[in-house]
Amino acid sequence: MTVRFGVLGAGRIGQVHARAIASVPGAVLVAIADPVQAAAQAVRDAYGCDIRTIDAIAGSDDIDAVVICTPTDTHADLIEQLARAGKAIFCEKPVDLSLARVRACLTTVEETGARLMVGFQRRFDPDFQALRAAIDAGRIGDVEMVTLTSRDPGAPPVDYIKRSGGIFRDMTIHDFDVARWMLGEEVATVYAVASNLVDPAIGAAGDYDSATVVMTTASGKHCTITNSRRATYGYDQRIEVHGSGGAVSVGNHHQSRITVANGDGYVQPPLLDFFMTRYLAAYAAEIASFVAALQTGGAMVATGHDGLMALALADAALLSVQTGRVVLVADVLAA
Repeated sequence: MTVRFGVLGAGRIGQVHARAIASVPGAVLVAIADPVQAAAQAVRDAYGCDIRTIDAIAGSDDIDAVVICTPTDTHADLIEQLARAGKAIFCEKPVDLSLARVRACLTTVEETGARLMVGFQRRFDPDFQALRAAIDAGRIGDVEMVTLTSRDPGAPPVDYIKRSGGIFRDMTIHDFDVARWMLGEEVATVYAVASNLVDPAIGAAGDYDSATVVMTTASGKHCTITNSRRATYGYDQRIEVHGSGGAVSVGNHHQSRITVANGDGYVQPPLLDFFMTRYLAAYAAEIASFVAALQTGGAMVATGHDGLMALALADAALLSVQTGRVVLVADVLAA
């Protein structure tokens, strides 16, 4: 079975997914939709697909699955439209910025029987998967502590910040998902601090650019996350999982793997510059997993529930910053 795709949005992430679809056996890109004609034409010219409207893609008999790469505030409505149209859906995170709206959207998905996967690409990174495999094989004993570092080379434009939902819902949300995956159980409490150390305009827009989050599970496992919108040395992505019998970690990716050693010391090339290069293989593996689930009827790796829980942790972190107290995730989910 060949899975025939439509992609909504021909911007940066839409182009990443179009390339991923083209690289996956058993997948074909049929159509692209974007109100910016030049962007849609660039994808059409690169992959030989049609340009159609969103409504036309939803109603097309020659499209089985749709990848949503549009602005966040359109995601839930599009998921519902596509679910009712009988399409399988891959949606970039988050489903929405409101937990209530996410719940309503997932109810529609359940009622229609639609297949939905949420875009948490770090679950598909080969190094992160190898780390999880080492845990599953018992090589470090029982997981006790997780430490995640995620720092961007620079802050996005303030116009983006204003509509992003804030650092916790836009940036840390990936770390929240990885934390749940590595801890192997749900987070019970969240304590966070955040400030503006990079760009005062981000603070003026009502957001933060530097944050630290400490989370605990009911059994006492804990995870620490540090985020910054400024890493002058490149895209900083590291993880360590400490267990009762050892530890396993993944370091940064450099532009090449050489190390020059001389009288001045040890020198390595710079880090990769952003998520599109660091996680290029992960995006292809993510679409391949989605295709395989559709072909076999298997479970999606990153579900709507995963999207809901990551957003709940983001909301808990923001509430913790605003109140200065530890927040119970159960209270956030019950609100």
